[in-house]
Amino acid sequence: MVRARTLSSPEARIEASPFSLLTLMNSLFYHRHGGAGINSGTEALDFSVNISPISPPIGTLTLNDFALQAYPSIDGKGIKDFYKARFGLNNAMVLPLNGAIEGIYLLPRALGLRHILALSPSFYEYERAARIAGAKVTFLPLTADNGFRLPGIEQLAEALLHADAFVVANPNNPTGTEVPPEMIMALASRFPYKWFILDEAFIQFTPEFPDNSLMYQVMALKNVVVVHSLTKFYALPGLRLGAVIAHPDVIGRLLYYKEPWTVNAIAESVAMLLLNCGAYEDELRDMIISERERITTLFSGMEGIRLAGGAANFFLAQWNGGCSLDALFSWLAERQLYVRDCRNFPGLEENYFRFAIRRPVENDRLLDALHSASLA
Repeated sequence: MVRARTLSSPEARIEASPFSLLTLMNSLFYHRHGGAGINSGTEALDFSVNISPISPPIGTLTLNDFALQAYPSIDGKGIKDFYKARFGLNNAMVLPLNGAIEGIYLLPRALGLRHILALSPSFYEYERAARIAGAKVTFLPLTADNGFRLPGIEQLAEALLHADAFVVANPNNPTGTEVPPEMIMALASRFPYKWFILDEAFIQFTPEFPDNSLMYQVMALKNVVVVHSLTKFYALPGLRLGAVIAHPDVIGRLLYYKEPWTVNAIAESVAMLLLNCGAYEDELRDMIISERERITTLFSGMEGIRLAGGAANFFLAQWNGGCSLDALFSWLAERQLYVRDCRNFPGLEENYFRFAIRRPVENDRLLDALHSASLA
């Protein structure tokens, strides 16, 4: 039996919080995103951030290309129109966001969630968003024994009995493992009064997309909510673009709690430019799939490193070489290569790190350095 792990949350309500401001800031720093804060030179390669290694062909833009003298649309119409034209979604199903992270924090309070089931290890912001909304969090541990895959549907159903929502990423970050969409659909049908929140930030990197996305199921399954991001796949981390995709009744409920004008005019305009990136999408997905297979093959014969995941545009790796993981990081940094230390994720304390899939020549640079370190 897979047992869920429950942590108490006295910090969920400010009036009961034992945290000082310093403790809170240290916590946020400890869980900071990827390679944030790295002051790299021009030759440095940052494999810690999981975004596309190539930029979409949207041209060179200046401030004169945007109507900055006027307010943007109050409902992020440009992003709505992108999802309608690109994925065939009705505007009433789309809630534009200032990045997917806005939806992750909006959903627990807007839906009134009180007990959330989440995977461990997974993206820390699910837990933080839940606790800020006053919700209890129960963790379902993923283990290396089965490649960090989800347990069976009956075990998931048992873990869900006392929760009112399941928050999960597909593919999961940082393990890079997929969540079978048919499993979520079956559970959503079995538990119609529980919420199933899918973070699909990396799903466009998978070869099965869009067939494996649940954005097309939200009309039939009203308790399924998809959080989608345009940041990762289109290499736009500095421009926050994303959306919640859900049944129109759910979107209406979210609008009651959402702040207005969170999507700016530049984001609206750039979203529409992404409609002209069909060739870019095909090139990027083909490159990621090809490199994923090549990296898997090369690592299969490399001593000291074991790979996991790989369903999206990154791998989770465990270092078992002759030196410490910190020594490996220093070795890589000397060569201006940066990966994501994953030891702050529960369950990944034993020398795990994550690295993104980049262009072939860039991947070769990291692979050569890791191979040299494994032989040292």
